Amino acid sequence: MGRRGRAAVVVLGDIGRSPRMQYHSLSLARQASLEVDIVAYGGSDPHATVLEQPSIHIHKLAQWLEVPRSLPKIFHPFILLLKPLVQFIMLLWYLCIKIPAPDVFIVQNPPSVPTLVAVKWASWMRGSAFIVDWHNFGYTLLALSLGRRSRFVAVYHWIERRYGKMADGSLCVTKAMQHELAQNWGIKATVLYDQPPEFFHPPSLEEKHKLLCRLNRSLGLCQGVQDCISHGSYDMTINDLRDTLFTTLVGDSVVHKRNRPALIVSSTSWTPDEDFGILLEAAVMYDRRVAAILGEEDAADQQLLWEEMCNGRQFLYPRLVFVITGKGPEKEKYEEKIRKLRLKRVAFRTMWLSAEDYPLLVGSADLGVCLHTSSSGLDLPMKVVDMFGCGLPVCAVSYSCIEELVKVEKNGLLFSSSRELADELLMLFRGFPDECNALKPLKHGALETRASASWTTEWEDYAKPLILEVKVH
Repeated sequence: MGRRGRAAVVVLGDIGRSPRMQYHSLSLARQASLEVDIVAYGGSDPHATVLEQPSIHIHKLAQWLEVPRSLPKIFHPFILLLKPLVQFIMLLWYLCIKIPAPDVFIVQNPPSVPTLVAVKWASWMRGSAFIVDWHNFGYTLLALSLGRRSRFVAVYHWIERRYGKMADGSLCVTKAMQHELAQNWGIKATVLYDQPPEFFHPPSLEEKHKLLCRLNRSLGLCQGVQDCISHGSYDMTINDLRDTLFTTLVGDSVVHKRNRPALIVSSTSWTPDEDFGILLEAAVMYDRRVAAILGEEDAADQQLLWEEMCNGRQFLYPRLVFVITGKGPEKEKYEEKIRKLRLKRVAFRTMWLSAEDYPLLVGSADLGVCLHTSSSGLDLPMKVVDMFGCGLPVCAVSYSCIEELVKVEKNGLLFSSSRELADELLMLFRGFPDECNALKPLKHGALETRASASWTTEWEDYAKPLILEVKVH
């Protein structure tokens, strides 16, 4: 790797919410024995393994000031030009002066502007190699807010393509993206599929119980109105180490409760390329269809029904608890919609978990739901990779290349509408927890997917040779 033995990982975003770049950093430090400088925004803490790695050094960029919503629209074009200019100057300062000269820069794309320009200039000035890790196309994300015909989008596309071609090497996340880059951009990219790191694994029942004890209070609190979970919430407190909504201690052993709800996890960035409304509509359909199947009257006393559930009565279809994790611009809008729902058997909880607790929550769930649709149609959701790492089957929105990851009826199912998702929830959770025969083979398939590959192996086989090759040249 040359005399300096150093790499710089560049993310014009929150490093704590950029798992792939964290994994790159760990592999560069552990598998390539390099000193690693991460240049990124702060905000969320990276995983403890990144913070504890002595060869990794994090340099936090100053945050761009939030633009007031009250700012007149006439100033928006000015802000669109000013923001990347300020970011460009700040990036050059860090990449050319503040950090030691690296042998190679590895930059996340998107965002493309000004990141690709700044990193390319820095690579010229410091005599370093320059690798782009293509997660998606930046111009397609910008088009979600400005429209495909916007001049800003056209300029962005031109810069992304021009500077992307200047890289010494490229990685990408799917074969579909590799084909697009080769055919229409003139870029040869190596596919490095996302794989979960070692801390995404199926937890033991004891690990699940400890996590759920820590989340007792968060799970017991409803989104503004009482629901099937908050009603009679077992007086659960954060200090209760014996009893949770899903598990309990019997003697010294942890056991699942027979009348526990089904736990469904969905991680979202609350952005326009994830239509959370699909999940809300599917939840309403599930709730109404179960009531119809069980012959319950619309005017039936739901307080009495909830009391029966709390006292241990089991039904053919369980209560569903959707835990939605993540941060993003549309979170408040959907939380307001959740507060207006009046459902008998479905509850929603939104929360933000630490990098250590999130894998445990995923591993404690019964099903994952992914609403990612991809602005380009060419990337894959990292959240599904993490779910498979914990042996969790997934229901995901169908789009062009998703079947590179989700194998229908093996490790998950696909849906294109809220009605299809509701159908899948009814099919998978009929007879829960012991007799849900449609869910069990998907769980087995997700565990097989987990065992088939690892990030360490993939990185060693595909990323490391590319890094060595570009450094030699």
